Amino acid sequence: MISLDDAVVARLETHGLKFEILVDPELADKMRHGDESIAIEDVVAALYVYENASHGDKSPEEDLQKAFKTIDFEQNARHIILKGEIHLTTEQRRHLMEEKRRRVISFIARNAVNPQTGLPHPVTRLEIALEEVRVNFDPFKSVDELVKETVKALRPILPIRFEERRIAAKFPMDYAARAYSAVSGAAYVTMEKNEWQSDGSWICVVKIPAGMQEEFFSLANHAAKGDAQLKILE
Repeated sequence: MISLDDAVVARLETHGLKFEILVDPELADKMRHGDESIAIEDVVAALYVYENASHGDKSPEEDLQKAFKTIDFEQNARHIILKGEIHLTTEQRRHLMEEKRRRVISFIARNAVNPQTGLPHPVTRLEIALEEVRVNFDPFKSVDELVKETVKALRPILPIRFEERRIAAKFPMDYAARAYSAVSGAAYVTMEKNEWQSDGSWICVVKIPAGMQEEFFSLANHAAKGDAQLKILE
């Protein structure tokens, strides 16, 4: 658990009621962007849902039942994190924005090249170019979203091209719907082919940045519990 001193409030207002939990802002951010490996006990500072966390006033069970149809803390905490707002201190927001900025620069340096030379852009060059353009590294946006915004801002002053991979994938019927949701929802994926088969399975051909190949394989296999058929196309 995170300490109370380092936690921030995650708040959700629904059904005319207010619910708050105390969370680690970085882990909560990762959970909001699909990291299912994080245990709720690691994210929160206390195993309670509050109607006013600063006063220590816990939410009555009847309010939890009304809003969430359950009093189970883990289910309710995840719902609040995913659907609510996370309130950061100025320092926490600055830290998360800088962390997102660092990850975006690292991603572009690994996956993009200068089409005039065929060589990657050094990190230093990207940092200098970013000083000339205006990009808001929203701490609650995913790295995928921020990469798209950053590249769009940089292209007028810095030629950028991403090396790409085309991948064919097939998912069996039992995992097809889940895989479709995961693959089509990934911001870095461009869908070239998308077909449902008579046996209920789903096949697709996607185009992704070359540097995201490992992440895509992980996403596909997680969605299909290791039963995805994947092939890199020429």
